[in-house]
Amino acid sequence: MVIQTMWKDRLALSDIEGKAGEGVVGRIRRLGEMGCGLLRFAVPDIVAAETLGLLAERVSMPLSADIHFDYRIALRCLDFPIAKIRINPGNIGSRKRVEEVLSKAAVRAIPIRIGVNAGSLPGDLRIRVEEGTLDRAEALVSAAERELGIFAELGFDRALVSLKASSVADTLRANRLLAGRTAFPLHIGVTEAGPLVAGVVRNTVALYTLLEEGIGDTIRVSLSDTMENEVIAAREILGVSGEGESRRGVEIISCPRCGRNSFDTHGFTERWRDYLYTLDKRVTIAIMGCVVNGPGEARHADLGITGAGNKVLIFHRGKVIRTITAENADAAFREELERL
Repeated sequence: MVIQTMWKDRLALSDIEGKAGEGVVGRIRRLGEMGCGLLRFAVPDIVAAETLGLLAERVSMPLSADIHFDYRIALRCLDFPIAKIRINPGNIGSRKRVEEVLSKAAVRAIPIRIGVNAGSLPGDLRIRVEEGTLDRAEALVSAAERELGIFAELGFDRALVSLKASSVADTLRANRLLAGRTAFPLHIGVTEAGPLVAGVVRNTVALYTLLEEGIGDTIRVSLSDTMENEVIAAREILGVSGEGESRRGVEIISCPRCGRNSFDTHGFTERWRDYLYTLDKRVTIAIMGCVVNGPGEARHADLGITGAGNKVLIFHRGKVIRTITAENADAAFREELERL
């Protein structure tokens, strides 16, 4: 099961040069360490296609080009080591244009993702949905099946499909329908799911349900938030669904904090979260706010940290192993983490 996310900003040539470029490459490497297996970029024009192509030559992370409206952008992307092209049948244009993209992709052995969104259905299907003569989920499936038909006629089988809506119900129904009609792999997600809390809830309901039914081959948790949080949310969903059990990785448990707290769990968790998710260790880390919910409740943790008065306690499987000041907490925690 491959976790995906999408770069949040427009990529300019200056972004991949010099110090800025080092930062971009470093962030992509960190996303990979956190569990991301493919990174998608919006490619609105030819310059963006060429910029993405140059970036693809500098990173090991597979990069995907997201193409709308202009098939020539897809053709240009295929001149570079792009891992995948995503096109939307609702706006990519005529069959002839699709054929040109498929022909070049076949030569380069690059897969195509047919990405169908409820907000950009082909015109005739959109009208029928608005008139109430066609269910939105059925319209999503019909759009995908049309494109798959063209792929089949041309003998192109390096394809996968995504059917996304902002409605959880539409997303579930559409993916269930298509999963029963095709053997092509499905990329699953809820589009425009919202900010962090709302988005995680909606994605969890939809994706956990589909995964439990054996539907889905790649996954993205779409959030109005950071790429890192999208990857973390996807990892957690895969973990609770049983899809991520074989992955090595850190499980973080932390208390919500209350008036008893003498340790800033929120701040500490925020500082350490992304790094902890890059670790190739199957361990449980506890970040607790006070001695009530410290070594006692988190006694199963491989490593934990909490506060007691003016001191910070670090514990291992319920036993306190170090007592330090708050100023030394991060350094001491890192030392103990490296010993695990």
